[in-house]
Amino acid sequence: AAARGCGGVWRRAWQRGAGGPVRAPRGRRAVACNAKGGAVPAGKSGYGAGTARGEGLVEVALCWGIPPAGSSRGMGAGPSLQPPGLGTRGTAVLNRRCVEAAVMTGLALNCSINKKSLFDRKHYFYADLPAGYQITQRRVPIAVNGSLSYSLFIDNKMSQIVTKTVRIKQIQLEQDSGKSLHDDTRSQTLVDLNRAGVGLMEVVMEPDMCCGEEAAAAVRELQLILQTLGSSQAVMAEGQLRVDANISVHRPGEPYGVRTEVKNINSVRFLAKAVDYEIQRQIEELENGGTILNETRAFDSKLGCTVPMRDKEGKQDYRFMPEPNLPPLILYDAKSLPANTNHQQVVNIDWIHERLPDLPSVKRAKLVEQYGILPEHSFTLLNEDGLAEFFENVVKQTQMKPKKVIGWILNDLLSYLKQHSLTVKESPVSSFVLADLLNLLEKKDISSAAAKQVLVELWKGEGKTPLEIVKEKKLELIQDQKELEQICQAVIDGRENEVMMMVLG
Repeated sequence: AAARGCGGVWRRAWQRGAGGPVRAPRGRRAVACNAKGGAVPAGKSGYGAGTARGEGLVEVALCWGIPPAGSSRGMGAGPSLQPPGLGTRGTAVLNRRCVEAAVMTGLALNCSINKKSLFDRKHYFYADLPAGYQITQRRVPIAVNGSLSYSLFIDNKMSQIVTKTVRIKQIQLEQDSGKSLHDDTRSQTLVDLNRAGVGLMEVVMEPDMCCGEEAAAAVRELQLILQTLGSSQAVMAEGQLRVDANISVHRPGEPYGVRTEVKNINSVRFLAKAVDYEIQRQIEELENGGTILNETRAFDSKLGCTVPMRDKEGKQDYRFMPEPNLPPLILYDAKSLPANTNHQQVVNIDWIHERLPDLPSVKRAKLVEQYGILPEHSFTLLNEDGLAEFFENVVKQTQMKPKKVIGWILNDLLSYLKQHSLTVKESPVSSFVLADLLNLLEKKDISSAAAKQVLVELWKGEGKTPLEIVKEKKLELIQDQKELEQICQAVIDGRENEVMMMVLG
């Protein structure tokens, strides 16, 4: 089924996407955003990526729902034989930290925070949902009507940046289910209940994105915001952030077409590929006289295509009902906070708003203004966890100008880390040691070539200081004029014949 869905054979047609070029399957046109950030229309029938509907649902794992006391289960945890928190009677207790994180995220995304939100039960029967229902917020979610601004590099040129905005429909708190693990070798499905009962936050975006590149850029910015807030570590590979992308295409001026939902995308790069593939699959299907099924699909990262999971043609009755074990969630601001209130028992929206940290967009602007670096460099600094702090620490400890420091950070440090699959925190060269090296270079004690040679030695992590390596390798620049003259004279004296030939011409 997967091979049929992909077309089976690849050709070398390259398309842009987050994380580099992506090969497109034969018979499918590549999707690319144009200079204004929109997608390039395609198709003789009038369908095109520029008219595509892309509605992203982003789920962020948080510590809501209460697992058993002492349980260490969480995202990325291995199999466990401990009984999970299944939402059974007595376990449906709301986690204050989760509510605060949701409010903080809503404020960061310019949402209106509902002072009163409600909980509902959504009933369905899957093996990964032992309780038979999911706690969610269908009627009145915790936050609504926000926006997220994100940036795109035009034609992959770092110096040409366009800023776009996607509307945030709502943010809701939910209870997570377990995870089905399909073992094709043994023809069986296993169920991992480590996540069952754990809370998550779902961010619902409006259909304002028209290609995979835009979806990937928006989710990456959201990921940085969540990490900055501390709402989530948002490591997609560990399931801490998952994306469900709803995609449809339609002719200009016509209503949205039938949409498909690509579930549980676990990387920004795969998100870009999945959205672009699904757009072109639907366009091709419609141009050939076919129809789009309202179905759930999965993205096969090995084959680079989406494959069917289950259809949604029969409308499922989830039998929504108010959650009987959780009363309405009441939040306060400075004006509505009752007198003599125990602050540990309430969530104050204004108190949270006052303590919001600088968001990534503000941090980037400050880096550019304070250090005079290029805007595109500020994006790279923030995209790598801990790199901006590393850069600022080096600047504080060295006499070199920030514009020169950034070159060593991005061209030498970051290249080495990526080559060896290391994080900034795992770097064998600390900010203090790199600053020492750059100080030697700035004082002209060593040349630039010598500095790079010293850096190669520092990567070995042997604990030597830059100065020790310089002396050991005799890399110092000679500053004494007389010493230089003596060296030159010794060279001339040792090459009398060559000198004579040069003199005689």
